[in-house]
Amino acid sequence: MVHCTYTSHHGMKLIPTESPMIKSFEELQTLSKDGYEAFVASSTALTKGLQAIAQETTDFSRKSFEKGTQVVEKATATKSFEGALEVQQGYAKEAYEAFVAEATKLNELYVATAKEAYKPFEASFAAFGIKAPK
Repeated sequence: MVHCTYTSHHGMKLIPTESPMIKSFEELQTLSKDGYEAFVASSTALTKGLQAIAQETTDFSRKSFEKGTQVVEKATATKSFEGALEVQQGYAKEAYEAFVAEATKLNELYVATAKEAYKPFEASFAAFGIKAPK
């Protein structure tokens, strides 16, 4: 805070007061600092969430590949076309169910990541009357 001594044009000392501009500058600094901290916290949450999503996607892909390989081995080991078709149909059903479960899990991860990334900004947005989506 800068304090100044003011004198009138008659040479009288006036009581120093805080300049509104200085106060605004300090508020701007605080707002800027808070915004930066919120950005860092949000970026950290977003990074963690995206890493979790990438890990989940990688695990699902690996498991799907392994399961597909097992199905091919099992289908080629059968002695008949009907047996191979039965193995393929069972795999198709399992693969579809696994895909739906994975899509649901990824959706939940995306929503959780978005909420965590938004949290640091909630107070700032609330000051402007913006509410967080539920």
